[in-house]
Amino acid sequence: MIDIVTITPNKLKGTLRPPSSKSAGHRAIICAALSKEISIISGVDRSEDIDATIEAMTAFGAHIHFGTHGEFTIHHPAITGDQITPDDPHQLITIDCKESGSTARFLMPFFHLVPSPVRYIGAAGLRARPFDLYRDLFLSQGISYEDENGRLPITLSGRLNPGHFIIKGNVSSQFISGLLFILPLLKEESVLTVIPPFESKDYVALTLEALDAFGVKVIQKDPLTFSIPGNQSYRGHNATVEVDYSQAAFWLMANHLGADIRLEGLSPISKQADRVITQFIDEMSRPNAGAERVFDVSQCPDLLPILATGLCLTPGRSRIKGGERVRIKESDRIHAIATELSKLGAHLNETPDGLIIEGVETLTGTEVEAWNDHRIAMALAIAAMRATGTVTLHGAGSVRKSYPKFWEDYQALGGTLNVK
Repeated sequence: MIDIVTITPNKLKGTLRPPSSKSAGHRAIICAALSKEISIISGVDRSEDIDATIEAMTAFGAHIHFGTHGEFTIHHPAITGDQITPDDPHQLITIDCKESGSTARFLMPFFHLVPSPVRYIGAAGLRARPFDLYRDLFLSQGISYEDENGRLPITLSGRLNPGHFIIKGNVSSQFISGLLFILPLLKEESVLTVIPPFESKDYVALTLEALDAFGVKVIQKDPLTFSIPGNQSYRGHNATVEVDYSQAAFWLMANHLGADIRLEGLSPISKQADRVITQFIDEMSRPNAGAERVFDVSQCPDLLPILATGLCLTPGRSRIKGGERVRIKESDRIHAIATELSKLGAHLNETPDGLIIEGVETLTGTEVEAWNDHRIAMALAIAAMRATGTVTLHGAGSVRKSYPKFWEDYQALGGTLNVK
C-alpha cells in the first residue's frame, strides 16, 4: 500500500482518460439496485467510495454482479412497492459507509425499506461528520433514532410517512438527494422544500437526471420546491457513466500550470457541477490588471483544493469564497490546503469560508501531509510540478478513496516518483 511519495518536479505530458464520475456512479448503482428489473451499468471505475455504496446496496438485498469488461449487472428481486421482503425481518442490518459521505447521506433514509433496524457505521473521518438534518427530520416523524453525540454509528427503525419535508440547502445537497431517492416509493405524494441558500444544486440536478432515467418522476415546481408523486417503482435501465470533471480538474489545472495533457471523454454538456473548473481556469488565464479575482465555490466545493493550488501560482491577488462546507469534509480542507501550500512557499490566508491568495512564480520542495484526504493529496501532487526541489507527500495512499490509479496515471504522464 502506497504511503509516502517523493515527487521530483517534471512537466507532465501525454493523453489520459480520467476516471468515471463518482457522483454519477453512486446514483446509477443506487437507482439500479432499487429496481426488480435488470440494469447494466457500464463505465464505472472502482474506488473505496463506490465500493462502499455497492456493499451497502448488497446489504439491503440487491444483486450486483461484476462483468468481465467492468460493467455491473444489478437488480433487486425482493423489493415490492415501498418495502423489501428480507430473509429475516428481525435481523439488524449493518451498513458500513467507510469514509463515504455520499453513501451515508444517500442511503440513511433507506431504513424505511426494511422492517428490521438498520445500523449505519463508518470510518473515523466519516464519524466526525454531523447528521443533524436527518436526526431532526426523522425524529419529527416518530422514527427510532439512536446516535453517538449526533454522529455515527446511527441506528434507525420505523417507516417514513409521506408529507411535507423541509430541509436546509446549505449543509450538503446529499441529504436532499437521499430523500429524493426514497420519497417516490412512499404510498402518497410528498413535497420537499429547500431552505435557501441552496448550495450544490447541480448535484441535485444529477440526482433528478438519474431518477428520470430509471423511470421515477419528480416535479420541480420552482428552484426550491420538489413535488414527488408516491407509489412509484424504479425501472431497469442500461447506463454508461460519464467521465468525472472532479478528477479531471487536477489535470486541467496541471495544464494551466504548464503541463501538456490531452484529456479524453469529457462531455462539454455534462451537468456535473465541477465542469465549472474550465470557466475558472479561463478566468485565471486572463490578465487581471491589479484587481482581485473572486471565485465562488458554493456550488462546487470539491474544487477548492485544486483551485487554491492553481491560484497560488497565478499572478495577482485572488479570493475563494463560499467554501464553509469543506471544513467538514474528509479534512478541514480550507485549513489543510492552506497549511500544506504554505509549507511549499505559497502566500495564502484563511477566511471563514475560503482563502485569500497572492500568487507566486514557483514553490519550494519540502515534506507535506495529505491529511488522509484524497483531494488534498492530488492537489499537492499538481503543486509539486512547480516546485524547485523534491516534494515528499505523506499519506499519498488516500487517493484510493476516489482515484486509486492516480499515481499510476501521474507516472504515465511523465511524473517522476519514488514510492514507499
